[in-house]
Amino acid sequence: MIDEYVKLARMSFEAYTRHGRRIEVPEGLSTHLLSERAGCFVSLHVGDDLRGCIGTLAPTRPTLADEIIENAISACSRDPRFPSVRPEELPSIHCSVDVLGEAEDIDGLDQLDVKRYGVIVTKGFRRGVLLPDLDGVDTPEQQVAIAKQKAGISMAESCDLQRFEVVRHSE
Repeated sequence: MIDEYVKLARMSFEAYTRHGRRIEVPEGLSTHLLSERAGCFVSLHVGDDLRGCIGTLAPTRPTLADEIIENAISACSRDPRFPSVRPEELPSIHCSVDVLGEAEDIDGLDQLDVKRYGVIVTKGFRRGVLLPDLDGVDTPEQQVAIAKQKAGISMAESCDLQRFEVVRHSE
């Protein structure tokens, strides 16, 4: 049985890909989805390859359900690294939804665990994010380096670090 978070994300990106429209929040979702607010990321994969990933660090919508719907649409159509998902790709795409906990400031890499925590790097207006427990990311040094690269922060520059935990829902 598909997790309701993943089911909602899938319904959202499939409807948008096929019909170019945003779905309404469906009836019968859990209280958590309908009353809680949180940032979340929706990641789309084909096999082991990333096909789209967009999210929010903090809530921007009235409910977590709305957040998932918007981020699923963005993951399939607005990730600048990829072309929009085409209808013929839908059967091969699997997705996950990461619901973010509160970010907390940390002093150094020794306070990171790549399996448990995601990382946020910030230097002025530049900010990069990397989710936890990603294939090929085995050390805090790698995790921070990738997040800095995404933010356009050079490896030589110092930056502020934050960590966050996620609850991952996947197919």
